[in-house]
Amino acid sequence: MHMSMSLPLAEMAFIGFTFLLAGFVKGVVGLGLPTVAVGLLGLVMPPAQAAALLVAPSMVTNVVQLFSGPRFGQLLRRLWPMLVAICAGTWLCAALVPAHMMTHATAALGVALVLYALVGLAAARLHVPPRAERWLGPLAGLVTGAITAVTGVFVIPAVPYLQGLGLDKESMVQALGLSFTVSTVALAVSLAMGGALLHLPVLGASVLALLPALGGMFIGQWLRHRISAERFRRLFFCGLLVLGGELALRGL
Repeated sequence: MHMSMSLPLAEMAFIGFTFLLAGFVKGVVGLGLPTVAVGLLGLVMPPAQAAALLVAPSMVTNVVQLFSGPRFGQLLRRLWPMLVAICAGTWLCAALVPAHMMTHATAALGVALVLYALVGLAAARLHVPPRAERWLGPLAGLVTGAITAVTGVFVIPAVPYLQGLGLDKESMVQALGLSFTVSTVALAVSLAMGGALLHLPVLGASVLALLPALGGMFIGQWLRHRISAERFRRLFFCGLLVLGGELALRGL
């Protein structure tokens, strides 16, 4: 993948707006930065290029979220099998999937967004019995990693699985930060091994995208206590459904 040192002004503005909006969504509903960013950027560039731009904003915002609660050690001991499987799934899929199959990445991204939106709109809640965590956690991690490698989106099925553990609000926010941080690291390693992060323009653009992402996140957090988060979440999933459908159809 190559990115020109001098991006067109319109493309730079679109990237900035995308990360501002993605950060805003994360600030309001607690997740969605990679989903919104990769989804919108997928309209104007290949998913792999969008995923490379995502690395710095996703890493910083997720680390902030990861250390927002007091249960890091407890969650790490409970979730490590899923986290290891996320890395394995990401790297195995990136290494084993033939390059020509990546041409279907746009359609795969669209399908992933549609599935995520439908799960969100249905307010489906998976209940994970404690005895099932031993095998369901690694399975969810492997599938999440595979989807991450192809689309750059790491919410399916990790988020529904974590919701099914019955965590309290603070633990859930921190668990999401932990899962997203590991997924971002796994994706960054995969992209670096493939050469996608070796271009300075890509690294520079990703770092610059931090500014609108953090700005949007701050605005979203400020607004979070002033509007109905549930209403915003519904609008978010409706928009995601439309966007995912368009990407899926265009990628066929």
